[in-house]
Amino acid sequence: MELALDGVTFALDGKTLVRDLSLRVGTGQVVGLVGPNGSGKSTALRCVYRALRPTGGTVLVDGRDLTSLTLRESARAVAAMTQDSSVDLDFTVEEVVALGRAPHLRGNGIPGVRERELVTGTLARLDIGHLARRGILTLSGGERQRVLVARALVQEPEILVLDEPTNHLDIRHQIELLSLLRGSGLTVLVVLHDLNLAAAACDRLAVLSQGRLVAAGTPEDVLTAGLLREVFGVRAEVVRHPRTGDPQLLYALTPRP
Repeated sequence: MELALDGVTFALDGKTLVRDLSLRVGTGQVVGLVGPNGSGKSTALRCVYRALRPTGGTVLVDGRDLTSLTLRESARAVAAMTQDSSVDLDFTVEEVVALGRAPHLRGNGIPGVRERELVTGTLARLDIGHLARRGILTLSGGERQRVLVARALVQEPEILVLDEPTNHLDIRHQIELLSLLRGSGLTVLVVLHDLNLAAAACDRLAVLSQGRLVAAGTPEDVLTAGLLREVFGVRAEVVRHPRTGDPQLLYALTPRP
């Protein structure tokens, strides 16, 4: 299923946070949305998972205006893991992940055998099966992050939207999660701050600055010393990973006095 943002604009209180953003995520592609803090990345994602309604432009799912779908239909097509996901009640991990099945159940339908098997299998994929009976409020930040990703995957979407999913994760789980996304076959739009991980995990990158798209293409095409200096305000050397050939960045820190 293809995702497209066609001239998406979002303004609030007279300030334009995203301006005329056009971006295509092809079926099965992983596209990384990168940029400095405050560049409009999370706002763009919120328009995709319908937390915000664009003030201009359209979000399209396989050519259909997202707003033409019912909320249940769009929840079956698009799942999101957001920065501000929170669980205030101490549900068990199993219960939280099972909430991802809500768009597929009618009324107050009780999850059946397939739902329970799907939850169990997804917990295992995210290496959190041992936490199934733990209360969500007792978990570390990294453990909770993986639970929220599991909830989105259990939703069985065709499009997955993730806002900084590697936050709080140790390096092993960062790599495992991004490898899972690459092999999932889903259409993925993901915000990442670590540009080296983005280069390794994403088919294409889109760079936002002050709400505008300033570059889009393969990691090799996008991650140049000039763009890093202009958009992020940092000096970096771009080298190739010795095993994968992916571009990797070596940052130049200001020397100590």
